[in-house]
Amino acid sequence: MPRKPARPSRTRPRKKKKRGHVAVLRRPAKPFWADYEDEDLLDLRICDLGLRFEGTEILSRIERLYDELAERGLKLRPHIWFSSEWFSPDGVPGIAVPYYLGHERLTRLEEKMMLKAEGGGERECMRILRHEMGHVICSAYRLHFKPSWRSVFGKFTERYPDSYVPKPKSRRFVQHLDWFYAQAHPAEDFAETFAVWLTPYSRWKQQYANWPALKKIEYVDELMSEIAGAMPVVRSRMHVEPVKGMRVTLRDHYRKKQQDYETDWPDFYDRDLRRIFSEEERFVDNETAAAFLRRSRSEIRDTVADWTGAHPYTIEHVLRDMIDRCKELKLRVMLNQRFTRLQATLMITVQSMKFLQGGGQRIVL
Repeated sequence: MPRKPARPSRTRPRKKKKRGHVAVLRRPAKPFWADYEDEDLLDLRICDLGLRFEGTEILSRIERLYDELAERGLKLRPHIWFSSEWFSPDGVPGIAVPYYLGHERLTRLEEKMMLKAEGGGERECMRILRHEMGHVICSAYRLHFKPSWRSVFGKFTERYPDSYVPKPKSRRFVQHLDWFYAQAHPAEDFAETFAVWLTPYSRWKQQYANWPALKKIEYVDELMSEIAGAMPVVRSRMHVEPVKGMRVTLRDHYRKKQQDYETDWPDFYDRDLRRIFSEEERFVDNETAAAFLRRSRSEIRDTVADWTGAHPYTIEHVLRDMIDRCKELKLRVMLNQRFTRLQATLMITVQSMKFLQGGGQRIVL
């Protein structure tokens, strides 16, 4: 979403030290906290991590983004910096990258605390980078001021919602990031459309044939032809909310982030639980419902996240509530495990969809 930031200026290769006749490229020094246990790492302030892009996978992916832009004749190379999350601020032609991509140790901590490191995998990372590049292009060339842009995508100045209710069957929008993100706001509609256009070998003409969204991609194609080879109008190198200003500890950061993903989910009615589990005496020797859910939680959580697009931490929060309620009701498994797991997954999926359709899908990019 258009909370847009910038790229790490291209890192110069380190000087080579000669050992005899062999030139050796020095590797970046290992961070002092790289071997810290989780509890010790959580006590560090984010600003004290001393993150650098050199030697990271995210830097190679940024270089890949530059190559894709060059192949399309676009001169803009966004600056990138580390911040708390992915975003590209309005008026700044750059991209903010979440700090946890600055080192594999931080990525593992993010996965443990939030059950997912957004952009940690190469495919997902490139999808996000292309999306954010759409915001960058818009800011750099002030495209949203064009009357033609407004006629295709709507008003850029439209109020940004805290959440939105997607229409899965709509063909007026491209589908790039999860949960129909193009429907969140005109700025996101453009960014998603640009990302589809930029993706190598995307075959968007065939994929979106007979979709109203095709006209949007064709418009972007025409617009990019116009600015190909042109220098950007806006050249700000500002870093918005950089890590050097984040004086909060990782522990406090995650405490707040987890609270943001927790929600007043619709109550799991006892009758729904009793359709899957039972408190009858004849099942007293069976496994408890709480134990069964704890054992199956990872599989259920990942399945529901894939089906609904809800954040895994939100689903985990719901599972914890469900486990606690099963304990209170003293419920036990009464059916075979495969069917019980399926029923529990379906119940959580239905509740997730109710929540999301009720306006609970948060704006996260």
